[in-house]
Amino acid sequence: MSSASNTSTSPSFQHHELLRICAIYRLSIALVLLGVFYSDIGAGAFGDDAPLLFLYTVVVYAILNFGWLIFLRQQAYQVGTGQIGIILACDILVFLLLIESSGGLNSGLGYLLLINCSIGSILLDRRMSAFFAALASLGVIGLQLYNLISGRGTSQDIVAAGSLGLLLFATVSALQYLSARIRSANLRADQQSRQAAHLQRLAQQIIERMGTGVLVMGPGGQPELVNQAARRLLGEQLHSESKAGSALRQSILQWRNNEGPDTPLLQAENGSELHLNFAKLKHESGSSTLVFMEDNRKLAEAAQKLKLASLGHLTGSIAHEIRNPLSAISHAAQLLSESSQLREEDHYLTEIICRQSQRVNQIVENVMQLSRRRAGNPQEHNLSSWLQQLMQDYTAGSDKGDRVELDLPSQPLNAKFDAAQMAQVVTNLTDNALHHSQAATGERQAEIRVHYNPERGCTQLDVKDRGPGVPQEHRDKVFEPFFTTGNRGSGLGLYIARELCESNQATLYHCRSDDDMSCFRVEFAH
Repeated sequence: MSSASNTSTSPSFQHHELLRICAIYRLSIALVLLGVFYSDIGAGAFGDDAPLLFLYTVVVYAILNFGWLIFLRQQAYQVGTGQIGIILACDILVFLLLIESSGGLNSGLGYLLLINCSIGSILLDRRMSAFFAALASLGVIGLQLYNLISGRGTSQDIVAAGSLGLLLFATVSALQYLSARIRSANLRADQQSRQAAHLQRLAQQIIERMGTGVLVMGPGGQPELVNQAARRLLGEQLHSESKAGSALRQSILQWRNNEGPDTPLLQAENGSELHLNFAKLKHESGSSTLVFMEDNRKLAEAAQKLKLASLGHLTGSIAHEIRNPLSAISHAAQLLSESSQLREEDHYLTEIICRQSQRVNQIVENVMQLSRRRAGNPQEHNLSSWLQQLMQDYTAGSDKGDRVELDLPSQPLNAKFDAAQMAQVVTNLTDNALHHSQAATGERQAEIRVHYNPERGCTQLDVKDRGPGVPQEHRDKVFEPFFTTGNRGSGLGLYIARELCESNQATLYHCRSDDDMSCFRVEFAH
């Protein structure tokens, strides 16, 4: 209701151009009438009965229209219905005076009323336009009745006035109908335009936030659209003449000419391998190329996770079936070792059986833990106080002389994680650090450092050891399940630690610390 009311009471918001043309037309009509009055063209037609009345009326009308035009320009052609109604009433009064001073409807000035009422029917609503059409008709008929009574008119003038009145109503009604149809069409077009703009903004936001890189390359080889993921994957090579940027354009050109593969691989400048997919976008100025790009390493990691998930379910079932016979083997070996009839060599063999049974049992426990791991419940913790309590409990339960140094910040640093799961991660990493330090230096020592990285915008936890670190050829495999370079572990510790970190929105990777020590770093979420 409110929108309809605003539309009817403020037509100027939809008819700025019509108001401007109407104001210029009214001023032009006044000047033309004034010019015709002083020329020989209107002799005997305009102002013949009352020349002074005609002259004064036209002059006042011209001055009024000039002032109205200036007022409209100052208001940016935004006026209300009341002001338009006043001007239309003035037009009716002026033309009635001009008709009277020119001897009646025979002068043809009555048809000017038709134009003004028609303009009013477009600018005003149905009731107002009908009111002014009735006002003009009654004015013309009343004027002719007055002339008939005073002896200056004939009955034919009454018929002409009635015909003009009918013509006014017919014209106003027709224009009202057409105007309503035009307004309705404009309203629908405006709604469709807004809906299209909304869908366009929505599509832009969706494309911008997509994890898949989206690039639209124009016919001339210039990018027309690049979303955030594509900018992250491509870096600066898209707008440069780099080797990778040239390779991208060359791949697109080959695909357009049906000379290259549909899904090529592109080596990006940051070292990542991009998997590309192409599609054509046809438009009037030619055809653009739509490029979808994804990090091939992430695709491989996702496929690897799917395989590992299936493997986890399978190994979980196998591990469950292994536990019972393994328990029987271990129990039998323990009973056999207690026999007094065994020789010294046989005791050594039973120790091997028991030790390896314990190792297999630990592998089974790790596999079972992977298959039934619960979802994390991250909460915010102060890393300094949490680590101090964790290391206090860790060293209290150790009898090997372990020495773990804590390098904690003076200001509290908070991170969000599941305390039980993160305790398992830190304990696992600390065990590894102590073992590798002992293998390299003969002492079981490790260092845990907590700090904030301003470049990455996140909190980091480093577990450092004095060992040689992970060899370069093993860095891509160290987090794979069952991968180990020794004979003491199951190869699941780092894999489990990384899985637990990911469930807490953290990242675990190996690097060299600032003091060139081997370091496993946990990078918490921003």
